[in-house]
Amino acid sequence: MNAIVTGATKGIGRALVMHLAANNYNVALCARNSGEVQDFIIELQASYPQLNFYGKAADLENSEDVKAFADFALENLKRVDVLINNAGLFIPSGLMDEEERCLERQMQVNVYAPHFLSKFFAAHMRMNGDGHIINICSIASVKPFVNSASYSISKAALLSLTKILRDELLRSGIRVTAILPGATMTDSWAGTSLSADRLIAADDIAKAVITCLSMSTGANVDEIIIRPLKGDL
Repeated sequence: MNAIVTGATKGIGRALVMHLAANNYNVALCARNSGEVQDFIIELQASYPQLNFYGKAADLENSEDVKAFADFALENLKRVDVLINNAGLFIPSGLMDEEERCLERQMQVNVYAPHFLSKFFAAHMRMNGDGHIINICSIASVKPFVNSASYSISKAALLSLTKILRDELLRSGIRVTAILPGATMTDSWAGTSLSADRLIAADDIAKAVITCLSMSTGANVDEIIIRPLKGDL
């Protein structure tokens, strides 16, 4: 089986790739830092020599990078069974005091890139008669936060995109799932003083994704909400 993961070298993305590899998936991945991408590919290839891993540096704020990564992934994998739109941009800000391009930047990474990649790979999945698209949304998709105003807007849009994809692709045999994590231990929370039970482990998100992928072809997990046991986010 072949999978694609965006934003793959840290946090949730890294956990997703590690779990996919452990379940015998070849993976094409991207992240912004080329050195981190290549280091991760070397690490994966050493741990799973029987599998194939392909990495490309891509800044998903740049639409040309998004298209170049799509072509790169398809050229190397040939067939795509799973697309996980994980890359995200989080800029904490209130609506009235945010920088001018705050919404634009987050929409590009959190919505426009998944929009393009989902359509691009769904077209190929349709020809194969199956596939699975998983979008890593956020609890902010359904519970907006004032101090993360434009981020909440972008993640609500990503959830809407996911729902439309699900309905449109249903008869093509393509499953579509939204994962809505609450506060998760990623770089966005680096340096936090919160205790471990106030944050979700990135590994937990990856385990939920693997569970979705392991279900029978007749089942589609529409949405999964995962929240910290003792947190409000």
